[in-house]
Amino acid sequence: MATRTSRGILVAALLCYLGITVLNILSEQLDPFRLAIGVGCLVLVFLLQLVHSAPGTTEAPMRRKVLTLTAQGVLSYLPLIWFGVSWGAMAGFFAGSLLLLLPPRAGWTLYGLTTLSLLVPGILDGRSVVDLVYMCQTTALTGLVVFGLSRMAGLVAQLHRARADLARLAVTKEQLRFSRDLHDLLGYSLSAITLKNELIHRLIPANPLRARREVDEVLLISRQALADVRRVASGYREMSLGSELASAESVLAAAEVSVTVDTDEAVADLALTTSTVLATVLREGVTNLLRHSKASYCRISARIEDDVVRLTIVNDGLVLGRQDPSPHSGSGLGNLERRLQDIGGRLLVRRSPDGSDVDVFRLTAEAPLLEAAVGDLLDGRKPDDEQPYGQADSAA
Repeated sequence: MATRTSRGILVAALLCYLGITVLNILSEQLDPFRLAIGVGCLVLVFLLQLVHSAPGTTEAPMRRKVLTLTAQGVLSYLPLIWFGVSWGAMAGFFAGSLLLLLPPRAGWTLYGLTTLSLLVPGILDGRSVVDLVYMCQTTALTGLVVFGLSRMAGLVAQLHRARADLARLAVTKEQLRFSRDLHDLLGYSLSAITLKNELIHRLIPANPLRARREVDEVLLISRQALADVRRVASGYREMSLGSELASAESVLAAAEVSVTVDTDEAVADLALTTSTVLATVLREGVTNLLRHSKASYCRISARIEDDVVRLTIVNDGLVLGRQDPSPHSGSGLGNLERRLQDIGGRLLVRRSPDGSDVDVFRLTAEAPLLEAAVGDLLDGRKPDDEQPYGQADSAA
């Protein structure tokens, strides 16, 4: 509606100026032939002005601008021979078009010259000084009105397009958030359920009681996964690092990985945002361990040092060069890096080669102790063999 309204105001103003010129011509008591020529020229000037005032015309090739401006200039000055000063308002249209289509310096210079050019027919017609000033002022005003209304219509159209682009960007951002949260949450839950079911399958013949306990844990993980999906869909997701540490220990034990967990007591009191992000890092780290390694041990530590929370996951069994063959293998570490950057943290990876085909892998996530991003806490020098995730080997 705003775009149509601004365009309608522009067209109405142009028609009003044309109407004034038509009344001036009619007052000259012209013969039908000259009157028809005048009306035809007015129609052509009106159409050219609509072209010049259209949104996007400023991006047109310079050659096209010169051609249309030349045509409008001819139609603005040539009829002065037949109609005299009665045609003078059309020079205002031409002045406005110069401002619209030409660079500022050239446009304003020619605008001024166009305004002063109306002195010539006025002097030749023997007009008084007052009439000459009136003619120049009217031309200048008409040019400014045409320029201002045309720019307004163009800016309204740009604003309308920008709002549409922002709406599409918001939708895309929400889709990325949804897919990222699903990847980070369900990847861990489904991996845990798969491992537990494999363990249950082995335990049923030999240890039914243990198998039953594992079934209870599978049900608990399944319910949690369902709750996670519902919270992601509603845009609300909170996680506790302490709870995820206990869950990770249980899942790794089910996968027959020797796990050691070392945490500070203060970790349980982390700010909600920091706790959620680090819990997500832990989930993805454990998921990657289960999917991309043949680990026999895993050490997990969550420590607070110098107002920085540092979560470290170390495991062996990373097979060099191993890649997930699935085309939907995801971008878990990339998601984690963006999450940590959003709160002023960083993600570090380190590989410690031992000369064999199996490597030791270290994943470290650092986040400010406070919920707000504290960039100066993250400027410390990292070890020579550590580097941000984006520069590390993608085999992880």
